[in-house]
Amino acid sequence: MATADARTSADVSIRRRDVVVAAVTALVSIGLLLSLPAIDAADPDGSSLGFPLGKDVGSGGWWLLLVVLLVQSAALLPVRRLPGSVLVATAALAVVPAAVAGALYGMSALPVGVAVVLLVLTIPPLRRWPALVAAAALVATGVTINMLVAFGAPLAAAVGQGLLQAVGVVALPLLAALVVRSRREVGVARRDEQRALVGEREAMVDATLARERAAMARELHDIAAHHLSGIALMAGVVDRQIDTDPEQAHAGVRQVRDQSSAVLDDLRRLVGLLRDESAAAERSVETFVTLPELVARTPGDVRFSVLRPLGSDDDGPFGAGIGPLAQLAAYRTVQEALANAAMHAPGTACSVQVDDRSAEQVTVAVHNDPPSAAPVAGSSAGGFGLLGMRERAELVGATVSAGPAADGGWDVRLVLPREGSSR
Repeated sequence: MATADARTSADVSIRRRDVVVAAVTALVSIGLLLSLPAIDAADPDGSSLGFPLGKDVGSGGWWLLLVVLLVQSAALLPVRRLPGSVLVATAALAVVPAAVAGALYGMSALPVGVAVVLLVLTIPPLRRWPALVAAAALVATGVTINMLVAFGAPLAAAVGQGLLQAVGVVALPLLAALVVRSRREVGVARRDEQRALVGEREAMVDATLARERAAMARELHDIAAHHLSGIALMAGVVDRQIDTDPEQAHAGVRQVRDQSSAVLDDLRRLVGLLRDESAAAERSVETFVTLPELVARTPGDVRFSVLRPLGSDDDGPFGAGIGPLAQLAAYRTVQEALANAAMHAPGTACSVQVDDRSAEQVTVAVHNDPPSAAPVAGSSAGGFGLLGMRERAELVGATVSAGPAADGGWDVRLVLPREGSSR
């Protein structure tokens, strides 16, 4: 509705401009005719042109020229819809008083020049070149007739004057209008370029925001899934032990409390990072070094091991040549794999193994035994965790695979290429 209203308003504005152009052309033309006596009074002997301009005022030719000028001006009204026809019509009307208008005949060229300008500004001139050629031929014909009848000029001189007048009435306005049209098109092109640049910047901002939203969603999923799966598992165990083994039930409740506090702390740190990026983040750097801590916080039977090269320190650092972003991806992969194991295979033993023996890569493997109980009630299998693993792996140039193990359990395997050369 708004677009239709805007289009209607634009059409009304264009029609008003066409009326104004036609009215101004008529006023200028009639004003010149009516001012001829005043021009002669200023130059009584007609020395500037060699003859007095006002001598034919009130004659039949003068009245015919007046009517033709009014009709030519009125013919300019539909120029937006019929630019070529309007141009030819105004040029053809100019031929009517050629034989009787005498020296005043040149005034009939004004509406023709205006029609040329309007045609060029409305549509590309090459699409209406027949109309331009026809108008030039009509102008040349009218001037030739006027020169032969009013001034008794020889035919060759009359034709030459007609061609010269055609150039002045059609070609010169055409060139001027082309300059105006080209400048207008350049302005439109610049505005379009600016809009395109603005649109490109907005698209880049939207893409950046989408990536940030996806990253935040992954972080929230990893944090919440790991801790909440442990809470759900422990809550199920407490529900079964609360009557048969109160002491173990109390211990399970304490673990639920610890997991709840941990997830709140992690979420609080994440929200703090989102609120103020310039402030120092009070959170631990999640790398290979923090994997044992992650395993220790995970409820159930979870073991952690590192396979090291021969002769290396069993207690020394591992994962050399793996950047911090890749180590964060490994940490999140292990966290997600343990959360999935707790949800889909509760109570089974899990193992986390980091193979640091290869000089080209580090392999992180998470395995859980076959499930011995039904999945935790309410657990989902939407696959977003596996999708997050793959996205993180692609981001750091790693490969990840997940699927059933030979013993009926489940394996997750992440292979991280080292950044440096082989040791």
